[in-house]
Amino acid sequence: MSANLDEKVQPLFDEVLKRNPGETEFHQAVREVVETLGPVLAKRPELASAKIVERICEPERQLIFRVPWADDSGEVHVNRGFRVEFNSALGPYKGGLRFHPSVNLGIVKFLGFEQVFKNALTGMPIGGGKGGSDFDPKGRSDSEVMRFCQSFMTELYRHLGEYTDVPAGDIGVGGREIGYLFGQYKRITNRYESGVLTGKGLNWGGAQVRKEATGYGCVLFTAEMLAARDLALEGMRVAVSGSGNVAVYAIEKAQQLGARVVTCSDSSGYVVDEKGIDVELLKQVKEVERGRVSDYARQRGADAHFVSGSSVWEVPCDVALPSATQNELTGSDATTLVRNGVRAVAEGANMPTTPEGARVFAEAGVAFAPGKAANAGGVATSALEMQQNASRDTWTFSHTEERLAEIMRHVHDSCYETAERYGRPGDYVAGANIAGFELVAEAMLAQGLI
Repeated sequence: MSANLDEKVQPLFDEVLKRNPGETEFHQAVREVVETLGPVLAKRPELASAKIVERICEPERQLIFRVPWADDSGEVHVNRGFRVEFNSALGPYKGGLRFHPSVNLGIVKFLGFEQVFKNALTGMPIGGGKGGSDFDPKGRSDSEVMRFCQSFMTELYRHLGEYTDVPAGDIGVGGREIGYLFGQYKRITNRYESGVLTGKGLNWGGAQVRKEATGYGCVLFTAEMLAARDLALEGMRVAVSGSGNVAVYAIEKAQQLGARVVTCSDSSGYVVDEKGIDVELLKQVKEVERGRVSDYARQRGADAHFVSGSSVWEVPCDVALPSATQNELTGSDATTLVRNGVRAVAEGANMPTTPEGARVFAEAGVAFAPGKAANAGGVATSALEMQQNASRDTWTFSHTEERLAEIMRHVHDSCYETAERYGRPGDYVAGANIAGFELVAEAMLAQGLI
């Protein structure tokens, strides 16, 4: 795993492996950053002598705690809660909470590490963190979810604050869960501290476009990336994986910009809809009925068909937007996409492409946007929500969407120009990693040995 790294970063990565055994997703995330940093450390030796890379790879604080709760029948359950406060050089820790059975410390650390660079790229004053639990809200009643959230926040509240740590939602944590978490925080602290959580309801401190932001931002970044190659999204055939929040709104924005999105998926399989995904029907199935993509295909009728047990990346497309979960797009999938003529890939999820897949795209000359850049729209809009909370203000949908578009252009241009500056033109992975790293490193140098 550690072969072919620059000699300046190989010992750093070896130390990460030694100090964090068994955390494979975290190892992957760190490697994908440090393997691009050799030229930076050669050009700026002061960063190496200050051990900036070593400090960035070690979280400032890691919290693990017990979360006991009782279900509707009175049976007691015990889950594990996590919050990794990774880096606060640029501002308070900012990053979502994920409730899913797969959550463990390595997953949370990988997500938090990615969040540090993603948040830096937005240009907003926010640090990086992540959290969650191995609790599964799927199939649980509202009362059970409420009791779990209250127990979770009863421990976590002492580590939060609008100037300290500001969580948001992620997989398994939507508006319902944020509401229960905020209510418990308010009850314990006796403070209506709007800025302590983002993703709130619109009538009690939430921001317009927050629900749409990650999917919209991914598509806006894709449009900028295509424009840099004198291409346009309009008329392109797009494949999207997933059918959660990110996927639904990536589909919506892509079709608003004139693309035809022909797929969506979940853990059971994928749908192909050659006329283009009916976004309103998909929202009804996923957001109201809490159904599966097979239900979408059944309700859509002859225009769509459901394929079980296969990869959505078998479907030919011009643009691929992996928007489900980490490591869903493998080297084999990438080879299939390239063979079928894909021109651009942008990660809507966090690290959905394996290192092998990313290499296939790079070697084929496919425009490839890593998640720390392409899916930065969600956290950017969370920061906009924090701005509105701090000023006791509310913004319109159109104004917030304009701000989101400005931020995503800034993220794209920062990645593009940094890649050019370091002799890696068109390499958005190197551009994103180096641009984010330099921003955090400068702040850490300025703040001393902390």
